[in-house]
Amino acid sequence: MKAKIYITLKNGILDPQGRAIQQSLQTLGFGTVGEVRIGKFIEVDLGETDTTSAGNSIKAMCEKLLANTVIEEYQYEILEE
Repeated sequence: MKAKIYITLKNGILDPQGRAIQQSLQTLGFGTVGEVRIGKFIEVDLGETDTTSAGNSIKAMCEKLLANTVIEEYQYEILEE
């Protein structure tokens, strides 16, 4: 199994990287670009065979290490291969 994890800043948290990219895109002529938010994408190969167990493992990984849950939120999808 493989998991795809998406980590983004929570709404209301300032995103200086996103703001810098937004301004650069507008400077390059992409004037219709609105707010830009930056996040992380992580792909993990799991040795699990059970989807529920895999989901529990991914949640634990995100809560303990991958995401700073004070300012970030995460979503994941599990792919059976």
